[in-house]
Amino acid sequence: MNPHRTVARDPAALPRLLLTLLALALLWPGLALSELNLAVLWQADNLATMGKFVGAFWPPAHDTDFLDLLLTATLQTLAMATAGMALALLIAVPAALLASRALSLSALPRGGRPAPWAQALRWPVRGLLIVLRSVPEIVWALLFVRAVGLGPTAGVLAIAITYSGMLGKVYAEIFESVDQKPTRALLLSGSGRLAAFCYGTLPNAAGELLSYTVYRWECAIRASVVMGFVGAGGLGQQMDLSMRMFAGNEVASLLLTFLALVLLADALSRLLRGRLQ
Repeated sequence: MNPHRTVARDPAALPRLLLTLLALALLWPGLALSELNLAVLWQADNLATMGKFVGAFWPPAHDTDFLDLLLTATLQTLAMATAGMALALLIAVPAALLASRALSLSALPRGGRPAPWAQALRWPVRGLLIVLRSVPEIVWALLFVRAVGLGPTAGVLAIAITYSGMLGKVYAEIFESVDQKPTRALLLSGSGRLAAFCYGTLPNAAGELLSYTVYRWECAIRASVVMGFVGAGGLGQQMDLSMRMFAGNEVASLLLTFLALVLLADALSRLLRGRLQ
């Protein structure tokens, strides 16, 4: 080995350093505006309060009456998330087909300019999807609680509106990201758009669509729990009541149930993806 050999420098070292410094410069004002102060976690009074509350987590509540209540709240949370996702899909799938250029005849290689009406139709649909997902589901839940009263109905409607915008946007991007050759070949041969989608686009996009849909269903379960704190029912409402009463053992049981639901969603995603492969 030549001891006088010159070690080549990474040409991207300086840009990376500058980007790191820029990120730190932008992060510092954000930390200041958020008023983050981790020192309060180590104050004696706060440590004593947290220690007493966490110490009450064991053993988790397991009496018959509470387990019956827990089962009802769990089923209500699952029903809220599933019903909200079902309603969201009814909006998201047609909107994604309209917003995507995957089935657009103007995108076919014919040498002509794209039809102006095609863009005029896609942009309003994309704008609608932006509006639907721009407002967090917790805000929609607060509005629907005022409109339809306390209960899971408000949570179902909130999930349906917000998640339809999220699903529609991502579905449209997935349709455009897969290989377009089979779909375009079918369209050029005179096939209808629905048939071209079912036989050209969907087989290539099914795995990614399914994975993202199950992931969003998992997110809907978490959102259902959060919306329970504003009166939308389910595990969140029961957790709010247990925390107000400082019932740590009940909170522990609720957290374990929530963990089991997330593990169930992850196992379901793996199972379905394995079937498609």
